[in-house]
Amino acid sequence: MTRTDSADRAAGHTSADGRSPGAGDAAGVDFGYAQRTVRTPLFSGRIGLRLVGVSAAALAVALGVSVLALGLGDYRLGVDEVARALVGAGQRFQRTIVVEWRLPVIAAALVFGALLGIGGAIFQSLTRNPLGSPDVIGFDAGSYTGVVLTILVFGAGGYWDIAAAALTGGLLTAVAVYLLAYRGGVAGFRLIIVGIAVAAMLGSVNAYLITRADIDEALSVGFWAAGSVADVTWSSMLPSLAVAAVLVIATVVGSPSLRRLELGDDAAVTQGTRVGTARLSLLLVGVATTALVTAAAGPIAFVALVAPQIGRRLSRSAGVSTLSAACTGAALLACAHLLSLLIAEVYRAVPVGLITVCLGGIYLIWLLVHEARRQYGTHP
Repeated sequence: MTRTDSADRAAGHTSADGRSPGAGDAAGVDFGYAQRTVRTPLFSGRIGLRLVGVSAAALAVALGVSVLALGLGDYRLGVDEVARALVGAGQRFQRTIVVEWRLPVIAAALVFGALLGIGGAIFQSLTRNPLGSPDVIGFDAGSYTGVVLTILVFGAGGYWDIAAAALTGGLLTAVAVYLLAYRGGVAGFRLIIVGIAVAAMLGSVNAYLITRADIDEALSVGFWAAGSVADVTWSSMLPSLAVAAVLVIATVVGSPSLRRLELGDDAAVTQGTRVGTARLSLLLVGVATTALVTAAAGPIAFVALVAPQIGRRLSRSAGVSTLSAACTGAALLACAHLLSLLIAEVYRAVPVGLITVCLGGIYLIWLLVHEARRQYGTHP
């Protein structure tokens, strides 16, 4: 464990929340939270140990909840039976249930939750606003529109057709929002406002197309739009895992630029960052993370909005972190899936997308009230 040295303190590197964890230090000097320097071929920098601890705790919650979820369903299994099936022991029928049927669903909940958290962290960092989430500024709506057009207008409904439509719709919407918000640069608040307006227009287009569609096709779109990981299989999950690995690597490579852009364009330029290229690259990575999830499971709202802020508050970091956001997002979607299974025990299965909308709506109301009080100086 290391502490920030005197040079860092002189440069203003203090703890994220302004508190002095080293209570009792001489003269009340704030030595900041413990940090460690990490140098790898893809990434180098200083990582707070509290951030790593919070991320590890969130990941542990996600994995623990996943083990419980593997035992729930029409054929219930105990934790010991799930553990034996995962290591290849136990009865063959139980291994089939756990490994072939339920494990891809759990993997989808973990991976898609992490991708949503990463996407939310990227956009909230770029916009420097907790409302700067892909599902708020319209990119998810673009993916939705792409799928609706593909199913209702072009008559295609295969997995790869929907995946391509979701990716294309999300990317085109991101480009449109970026160009409409561009005024010699892209300000975060302007990007959010333009994104909300574009999302409203796309929502109207989607509603119109659904009202004019055949009843069976409209129901098909409606089920997809609920957002569910229940139908994910290994055949559809493996390509998503490969693309997810590429996006995670791209995020790690772009993280230093993301940290510098948080300081403002002028500060980023002085540190050697090509602002336009870096911002556009990160936008594409962020859109791809949410579009991939939308393509595979339908729109799952609010995880991208909530996960980065929960991770930031728990780790008490100055800005959002892609690491804590990814682990928190995985934990949130795994918990939503477990809640869906528990509801199914007493009523019927509820898609995780509906659960995240219900819980995320409460969080959005709290966030709007909190930000309004902070902006107008009425926050306690």
